[in-house]
Amino acid sequence: MGIYQFRLPDVGEGTAEAEIVAWHVRVGDVVHEDQNLVDVMTDKATVEMPVPISGKVLALHGEPGDMAAVGGVLAEIEVEGEGNARAARPAAAAPVAKPEPKPAPAPAAKAEAVSKPVVAPQPVAPLRPKTGAKPLASPAVRARADELGIKLQYVPGSGPAGRVTHSDLDAYAQHGGGSIGSAAPAYVARDGTDDVKVIGLRRRIAEKMQDAKRRIPHYAYIDEVDMTELESLRVYLNATKKADQPKLNVLPFLMRALVKVLPEFPEINARFDDDAGVVHRHHAVHIGIATQTGNGLIVPVVKHAEARDIWDSAREVARVATAARENKAAKDELSGSTITITSLGALGGIATTPVINYPEVAIIGPNAIIDRPVVRDGQIVVRKMMNLSSSFDHRVVDGFDAAQFIQRIKGLLEHPAAIFLD
Repeated sequence: MGIYQFRLPDVGEGTAEAEIVAWHVRVGDVVHEDQNLVDVMTDKATVEMPVPISGKVLALHGEPGDMAAVGGVLAEIEVEGEGNARAARPAAAAPVAKPEPKPAPAPAAKAEAVSKPVVAPQPVAPLRPKTGAKPLASPAVRARADELGIKLQYVPGSGPAGRVTHSDLDAYAQHGGGSIGSAAPAYVARDGTDDVKVIGLRRRIAEKMQDAKRRIPHYAYIDEVDMTELESLRVYLNATKKADQPKLNVLPFLMRALVKVLPEFPEINARFDDDAGVVHRHHAVHIGIATQTGNGLIVPVVKHAEARDIWDSAREVARVATAARENKAAKDELSGSTITITSLGALGGIATTPVINYPEVAIIGPNAIIDRPVVRDGQIVVRKMMNLSSSFDHRVVDGFDAAQFIQRIKGLLEHPAAIFLD
């Protein structure tokens, strides 16, 4: 028997370290070739790390939230044969979060001595699935839950994005949670707390939001827009579109309106380097699309929106949003936006005060389109109305200019034919 050291490979050009997001194995587990060992994250991209060999896990180095250096040992696995520990040991690089040098392992015949100082990583507090959401779990976990009579929607998941693991099933069953046909009891007092460590993408989001609110004096502006004519046009275009054309929602129209109006307000299509005291006004319009994913809010970017028509805009929004949700977006697709759109779709609510995507200086948030009674020519009529929310960096954009900008956008949305005129 020998020891195989699994080292963090290069996960991207120029990357020196990555954050450990979640372990998928524990000390003592038997792993098989190509089994997912750990998830790591760098530059907003979460990467699965499969193990290239089969064996028994002897040690895991680092806990979720720790930073590991490229080339550093993440795990030690007992394998058939000699392994790679003997040759690799002199050049071993310790993970960033574990700077103390590791003692050299004993020969293969005494592999049990290597595992003595090993401490299993502290488990991440489980997440309870959102009400009505389909619980995340592998087919094997689902099959085992059916055998135990456990309904997965009641099992807190400790895996990435609340994924339910076999250990979660064990813990739930141990506390009497699993019984065939059981349902969540009503009117039962609950005690205790779930301590969720803020790591990975959620930590990056928190840091960025904090940075945005700390550094940017937000100015919010909200106006209502009569979307009746645009909705009529949108329905017609969807009904008569070609088979290879995407279905249109409001976003492509808003994007085209932004493209037409932004040249009049160059200070809004900008990024503010407040450390250098320079506002970079961009000629290209790169629109960030705030997208909710299983791992949190991500902002993929539609590059050069000024060069795209309605159909191409819709197609590109769908492509980058899907890539973000499936964790397949490239680094270039997650950076470089000059202005951002954030929309909750049908859940848009009455109004929002969106947080600016630092270092941009503006963000636009369309809200829900609702039938409302309004007065037109002295008569009360029902129109499809939408509130358009926005926030601006008041250091760069004056309130009057922000109001004028939104009024110009409003005019194009209320008279959608003008969107297509040069």
